[in-house]
Amino acid sequence: MDRTGAVAALRQAVEASARGVEGSTWCVALSGGPDSLALTAVAAGLRPTTALIVDHRLQAGSDTVADAARRQAISLGCVAAQVLSVDVGRAGGPEAAARQARYAALDGARDGASVLLGHTLDDQAETVLLGLGRGSGARSIAGMRPHDPPWHRPLLAVRRTLTHAACDELGLTPWQDPHNAEPRFTRVRLRHEVLPLLEDVLGGGVAEALARTATALREDTETLDALAADALAGVRTESGGLDAGRLAPLPDALRRRVIRAWLLDGGACDLTDIQIRGVDRLVTAWRGQGGVAVGSGLRKQRLFAARRRGVLVMHTEPV
Repeated sequence: MDRTGAVAALRQAVEASARGVEGSTWCVALSGGPDSLALTAVAAGLRPTTALIVDHRLQAGSDTVADAARRQAISLGCVAAQVLSVDVGRAGGPEAAARQARYAALDGARDGASVLLGHTLDDQAETVLLGLGRGSGARSIAGMRPHDPPWHRPLLAVRRTLTHAACDELGLTPWQDPHNAEPRFTRVRLRHEVLPLLEDVLGGGVAEALARTATALREDTETLDALAADALAGVRTESGGLDAGRLAPLPDALRRRVIRAWLLDGGACDLTDIQIRGVDRLVTAWRGQGGVAVGSGLRKQRLFAARRRGVLVMHTEPV
């Protein structure tokens, strides 16, 4: 194998990442596109690899595309390859719904093994820009983790051009998803319009700078989360609420993280910065206001955080 080519560079990246991946085997999420195809080719040479191919069934002929990816995986040396057909809902929009269905299918099929995902540095840069646009705080701008078991992203420091070059070196023909050229998808417009413009205006290196920003914010966020976990134990009441008097003196960033952790423990999900700050005002700007509705997976009920006798509590109300 060429020690200076694209395949060698990808292999080096995956080998370095593999130190953080437990187990003697692993799975690769394979779409058939250049990123996941190049990753599969390298991964299969390092450990026994099972390719998991999700057929979202959103396009005509998707089953043919999935079967072609399955056959490519076997030809690349995977010990097994499985096509997972899913039904994509509508919650959160088409991109979010497809992502939710995909991760659920992968999780159900991995059989306890770690799963390698083909996200690249370019995907990370796009994720940071999406987080900036939503204004949902440092956590969303911190991007994707290289290791978030069972999910692992060994290509987060690799540019997309390298995976394309690796496919060329290996003589592989990747599938080109037509959705990746659809301007109705926000991420596609970021990829083809916003990032190239930023690269032009700022003189290049924008994708790498955004990825570095994600790494720095992720390190800060994880440190604050650890401090918040310790602080949560000190302000939680015997009944499971939060003592507002003990919570109020904490620094703003730490206090809101304590609140977030408490809400998640109580069944909240998909929390927004607006919701967390609303609950925070029950502590810092208490004027007798009512409870704050927060996201949850409850059906026919809404989850609320409220203040009662100096303690933050959670309760549900019918929709």
